[in-house]
Amino acid sequence: MIKRGQIIELDIEDLAFGGKGIARINTENGAYVLFVQNTFPGQRVRAQIKKKRKKHAECSLIKVLKRSPQEELSSYQEISGAPYIHVPPKIQEEQKQKVTLEVYRRLAGLQNIDELFDEFIPSPEHYHYRNKMEYSFSCIEHDLETDEDIDDAFALGFKHRGTWWKVESLNKASGLFDEKWEVFLKEFRLFLEKTGLPAWHPPRKEGFFRHIVVRKSFYEDKLLINLVTSSQGISDFNLQKVADFLKEKMGDRIAGFQHTINDNVADRAKIENGDCTLAFGKDHVTEELNGLLFEISMESFFQTNPKSAERLYNKALDYVFEGNRSLEGKVVMDLFCGTGTIGQLLTQRTEDTKIIGVDIVEDAIKDAKRNAERNNIDGVEFYAADVGKFLKAYPDYAGKIDTIVLDPPRAGIAPKTLLKVIQLGAERIVYISCNPSTQARDIKTLEEYGYQTKKVSLVDQFPHTSHIEAIALFEK
Repeated sequence: MIKRGQIIELDIEDLAFGGKGIARINTENGAYVLFVQNTFPGQRVRAQIKKKRKKHAECSLIKVLKRSPQEELSSYQEISGAPYIHVPPKIQEEQKQKVTLEVYRRLAGLQNIDELFDEFIPSPEHYHYRNKMEYSFSCIEHDLETDEDIDDAFALGFKHRGTWWKVESLNKASGLFDEKWEVFLKEFRLFLEKTGLPAWHPPRKEGFFRHIVVRKSFYEDKLLINLVTSSQGISDFNLQKVADFLKEKMGDRIAGFQHTINDNVADRAKIENGDCTLAFGKDHVTEELNGLLFEISMESFFQTNPKSAERLYNKALDYVFEGNRSLEGKVVMDLFCGTGTIGQLLTQRTEDTKIIGVDIVEDAIKDAKRNAERNNIDGVEFYAADVGKFLKAYPDYAGKIDTIVLDPPRAGIAPKTLLKVIQLGAERIVYISCNPSTQARDIKTLEEYGYQTKKVSLVDQFPHTSHIEAIALFEK
């Protein structure tokens, strides 16, 4: 009899959307299905049952006991944020396409998804593709060699799978971020340990060193570093000594080094939770997308895989202009616009088109305006507002918008907001989604209100993870 909390060994037979491996066990009532997050067909794993239902259970992965025959062990350190680092990228992509198209069949009712499917766009780089990484300190370390916990340690790396208090120290590159930096991180950890100030103790909410957040500009090949600490023992901390060490070891690769004092008990590295000091250099880096330059501060939202983002945006723009449509004299609305990338890229392909960008995050809109100015683009108007409320505040746009580009957060669009978008009456909607399951849900609504799904493409922005992005084209 299966019980909640039970630890069980399972053989993974198949894969479902979202990186859920499928295992089955025989019971007196027939086969019982167990979903295990972040597993791959062919693996034997140890998992814990988290939710039990009549016909299936949801499980969390504890440990991979036996590798899949499809895996090829790499030299990178496996981290919980990259469960498929040992699966060849081509096999990852084939599985992502298969399970995602099934989501459109099942949740959106698109039985003809194979005909609507346009293309799978792989990431240009499969390794070292990320432009931001966050590392955690903890005095509770999970030792990867012994598989045991060490108290009173000084760990710096990533949280041990399924825990928020234990950290696995990163001793070699993860394969996701800048390799030179991650090889250096062990040396930096040993240097900080010698200060005598302790790593954070998550359960007790005490200690000094909390996080290191690093942003990378591929355009400049530079790093922006933010060291997050508490104020406990700050009088014994020599910021200049740390700054000098980084300069000595990493030289000109460091664009800027910031120190944030954060006494908020929440385990987050956000700058707004504390006071930030710029020790040296700049508080931003510059990235390039399609020839446009974007200034990115530590807290700016920016696509995590910029080279893949170029492919994503170019495909979205292809859908905006599908069929050689002219947008001259027309209005295009970019909703959930973030730092305004799509609106600015649109101006490269059209003239005399009114482009409106809307996002609720004020800092993102400030960045959008500053970047538009930097790129000498004056054809885009940006508004910091809730998308649903903005549409209510500007009813004059109803019936006048030719095309809407949507790029909502992972949770998708709130049902009421989606109805307001539909009421605007745009001829065409291009919907970018970082979660195809919520997009599939919204497709049902769009089709109910007179929009037809014309094309769907998938873009792999995050190799070695279960995440996939989708772009769908709808027409009235």
